Amino acid sequence: MAQNVTDLSQVRLPVDRANGLPNAHYIDPGIHAQEREALMATQWAGLAVAADVPEIGDARPIVFMDMPLLLVRGKDDGVRVFQNICRHRGMILVDAPRKIEGAIRCPYHSWCYGTDGRLVSTPHVGGPGQNTHAAIDRDSLGLVEVRSHVWRDVIWINLSGDAPPFEQAMAPAIARWAEFDKPLYHGGADSVITMTVNANWKLAVENYCESYHLPWVHPGLNSYSRLEDHYNIEQPGAFSGQGTLVYRQVTNENGEPFPDFDGLSDTWNTAAEYLAIYPNVLLGAHRDHAFAIVLVPEGPERTVENIHLYYAAPGTDSGLRQRNTQLWKTVFEEDIFVVEGMQRGRHAPGFDGGRFSPAMDGPTHCFHDWVAGKVDHWRAQAKAAE
Repeated sequence: MAQNVTDLSQVRLPVDRANGLPNAHYIDPGIHAQEREALMATQWAGLAVAADVPEIGDARPIVFMDMPLLLVRGKDDGVRVFQNICRHRGMILVDAPRKIEGAIRCPYHSWCYGTDGRLVSTPHVGGPGQNTHAAIDRDSLGLVEVRSHVWRDVIWINLSGDAPPFEQAMAPAIARWAEFDKPLYHGGADSVITMTVNANWKLAVENYCESYHLPWVHPGLNSYSRLEDHYNIEQPGAFSGQGTLVYRQVTNENGEPFPDFDGLSDTWNTAAEYLAIYPNVLLGAHRDHAFAIVLVPEGPERTVENIHLYYAAPGTDSGLRQRNTQLWKTVFEEDIFVVEGMQRGRHAPGFDGGRFSPAMDGPTHCFHDWVAGKVDHWRAQAKAAE
């Protein structure tokens, strides 16, 4: 591990004296592998959204941090996450999104699993025509389930299985948005945006955290929700982000907006908030709609951003949904050149991680400090185990 050790002491200093993460944390495959364990596996990380498997029997394969996983909506309408491999010879079970009719059948030797993960059929396992064998205990050979929880429609997973309970780990975020603890209705196919960015996933988090870049990168948004209308949000060890005191609802040709979420306080008449929930989920909350962005790393220098928009009621105006999706798509696309530009900048040997504006970059520094603390802790544990 020695060749992949970085000095993170400067990162953990107060914001007025700290440097950002070293270049290696954005470009080095060895460091990326460390962060997979330190930041993704041991936390509650975002994988997908429950709307990806909207109906009973729906199954969707996902590769997350090189691990083949399978989302399944079971007969009880619950969403589960399994390793997408047969317990027999490790064959991939599902290679494309589809409806499970009956059971999940391995295409190699036809071992079959229920949507709850139980091994239900092992044809010819004891020889031709013999579908059982004393050595094959079906009860212990079900699909390997990954610990998961659904909050704000995001499917959160804990790969290591030993993180604190979700409600405990996410208590600060849940409490902050307690007013928004209401049903969310996915807008459907016209409310999904997928973007591939040639950058490390952390740069997408860092950019989302702050409003400092608005006047130059988002001139349209900044024309009504100005830099001075924004405030920083920092919850060390959990999340950071930004809020705005000026939120303008999108309306249709008759001047009608989306319906509001019921029971919100007057604060949200004109305000909105955007939280980066560590490690890899970006959430937005408004009086009339919400969104979730799940960042899926595909190596140290490539990230897929899966963006989903939600509403307070089902059956909203499709034309208005499409307009809202396009507005957000424009905003998110405006960020691509800066995120990719920062990624290219991480190949400059003389860059020392950069400095933070104490007034404007607190949320980004909060994220860097969390990354550095988790990586240092993981390295200490790995060294002790040598």
